Amino acid sequence: MNGDTVTGLIDGLAAAKPNDVAVIYDPNDVGVINDPSRITYGELADMGRRAATGLRELGVGSGDRVAFWLPNCPAYLALYLGCCRLGAIAVAVNTRFRAAEVSDILGRSGAKVLAMWPGFRHIDFLGLLDGVDSAALGQLETLILYDEGEPASPPPSAVAHCRVVAAADILTQPPLRENAATAKTGANIFTTSGTTSAPKFVLHGQGGVASHARTVADYFGYATSKGALLQMLPLCGVFGFVQMMAGLASGQPTVLTASFDAKTAIDVAARHNVVNFNATDDMIQAILDVSDAERPLPNLRFAGSAAFATNYAELAARAEARGVRMTGLYGMSEVQALFAIQPMSLPLRDRILGGGAMAANTARARVRDPDSGALLAPGQAGELELKGPSMMLEYFQNPAATAAAFTDDEFLRTGDLAEMTEDGRFIFLQRMGDVLRLGGFLVSPAEIESHLQGHPAVDGCQVVGVRTDHGDKPVGFVISAAGAAFDEDALRRHCLDRLARFKAPVRIFPLDEFPTTKSPNGFKIQRAALRDMAAARL
Repeated sequence: MNGDTVTGLIDGLAAAKPNDVAVIYDPNDVGVINDPSRITYGELADMGRRAATGLRELGVGSGDRVAFWLPNCPAYLALYLGCCRLGAIAVAVNTRFRAAEVSDILGRSGAKVLAMWPGFRHIDFLGLLDGVDSAALGQLETLILYDEGEPASPPPSAVAHCRVVAAADILTQPPLRENAATAKTGANIFTTSGTTSAPKFVLHGQGGVASHARTVADYFGYATSKGALLQMLPLCGVFGFVQMMAGLASGQPTVLTASFDAKTAIDVAARHNVVNFNATDDMIQAILDVSDAERPLPNLRFAGSAAFATNYAELAARAEARGVRMTGLYGMSEVQALFAIQPMSLPLRDRILGGGAMAANTARARVRDPDSGALLAPGQAGELELKGPSMMLEYFQNPAATAAAFTDDEFLRTGDLAEMTEDGRFIFLQRMGDVLRLGGFLVSPAEIESHLQGHPAVDGCQVVGVRTDHGDKPVGFVISAAGAAFDEDALRRHCLDRLARFKAPVRIFPLDEFPTTKSPNGFKIQRAALRDMAAARL
């Protein structure tokens, strides 16, 4: 058995502690399952083997892509482990994505199977497929439908050509003994922001996923802390996925909920002795806001987080006063989440900064002057370059982008502005480009602009991010097409109908022309001026 794979990781844990609890599924925010289900490591490995048999019967083999449009649930883990055993690749699809994003991901990934929970939160996910491009759906062969007893609408005509299989039937197949996994076998595709309208697909191998899971479990203290890890971050994102895998690698229980709810977090943390928890800052703020307790998470060791909102320092101080010690993290799709963490020994103002010490002892970081190309000394800001065992294999089917992302000595050009510290840590300062962070995810403004540009009333558009009390929000500026009247409501509906809600501009303003400045290569649009205009108008 190859221990340097995801299947090797889980099989090894199942052999060492078959009766120890791996996952406590407690989705009481859904309101369907009242009693949490406990899954041992032996049972989890068996679920993965059964899923592998079921997937193989559907024609899934090595290198095939299976799209996961699923919230957190045990079937997600079982199907993922089944894919890994077959050497297939799990393609993450955010449950907040809608027709435009799903079309792009299904089409470019070439996924032949789509797993989904049609009735989750009473959202008609099957109905949304009617808005997906027919060419993208044409590649699909099978829909795997998960449910927890709630009714769902029948599949629409857009996927009438697909087999429809219940997830429960997949998991009742005989366990597969064969294992096609190797360390270099592709395991995961995550979408990330880019400089074009289409996000890049980040491909990670099983070796990198498994080794990073063990590294995080050890470096973050999950393996030695006696208690559970709370998994409320979505598995479709690299932040949540890495936390889940590290929780499994720790040998301690992981409490899995279908999605985040502040009251649920407090409840399950108390009932299951949660000691480990990473979260976005808005999740922590929600927990503090809904609880009157002096210590809403009394057993928590610390909460790894990142600054997505404007009041991050104030929030961290308020959390610290109530027993929630926040600390800064660093990660990105290309190197996986939880790549670095700030030491808990630092004062609060330094501890909450993004970045930190690298979890893997073989990982390396450096900072380069983007203009001169020279490597910079500690305290000098430049582009962060990283190298380590958690690195992606490639941008899927995009060799040019892959080559451009790496230096000659195989360091990743992150596109982040950072500086090194004297003790070998790094401090994240900000994105070097114009990438937006919306709803906890990095989003290229070009992706939103491309969609707006497709409206017949739009001749030109720009989208910028504006800081608000509720985090960063996108704001659009458009130049109307000749003879077309500006209609903000119509343009916003155009975005809301086809994009995730957090990507839709909160306001769209008309302009006769964009502010520009002259550069050596011609006139450039002044995005900083647009941000100032957006902030003033909001």
